[in-house]
Amino acid sequence: MPTISMSKGTGIVTSVPSDSPDDYAMLRDLQTKKGLREKYFVEEEWCVPFEPIPIIEIPGLGNLAAKKCVEDLKIQSHKDADKLKEAKDMCYLEGFYKGIMLVGVAKGQRVEEAKPVIREHLLKESLAITYYEPEGEIVSRSGDQCIVALKFQWLLNYGEEEWKNDVKKHITSEHFNTYNVKTQ
Repeated sequence: MPTISMSKGTGIVTSVPSDSPDDYAMLRDLQTKKGLREKYFVEEEWCVPFEPIPIIEIPGLGNLAAKKCVEDLKIQSHKDADKLKEAKDMCYLEGFYKGIMLVGVAKGQRVEEAKPVIREHLLKESLAITYYEPEGEIVSRSGDQCIVALKFQWLLNYGEEEWKNDVKKHITSEHFNTYNVKTQ
């Protein structure tokens, strides 16, 4: 999907064409537009004849909310950004508060209630890890783009001698490069 930022997080995302209008529109375009497949190096058999799998029932929108909203709003392409935003707002808001899970460990529960249940299940079964990332780009004081990592500690004890010695040894080694003359 052209909307995925490869510079944020892993660049790997799930595709949920049953409930995400962006994903549904892109799947439909990939299925019907040979030139688009060629542009993104997607083979036809990777997207044809696949259909979205219903996972949430949303009152008024059914179990394929993305498809319904895309069709109701007459969205022509994955590039129809304004209409897709409107469709996404409808699907996500209604889906989260009124949607009922059709599959999985939280089948029959409202999405709002199912979310923590599914999270806990995935963590317990080692099918997922906790992952956090900032909402936007992080830039250092020197103007460099930062890569933020999840660390299981809140602060560093700058007075800890072993840690200080390891850092001093590293920054004085020939392998240390700050990549910015302001920090040398």
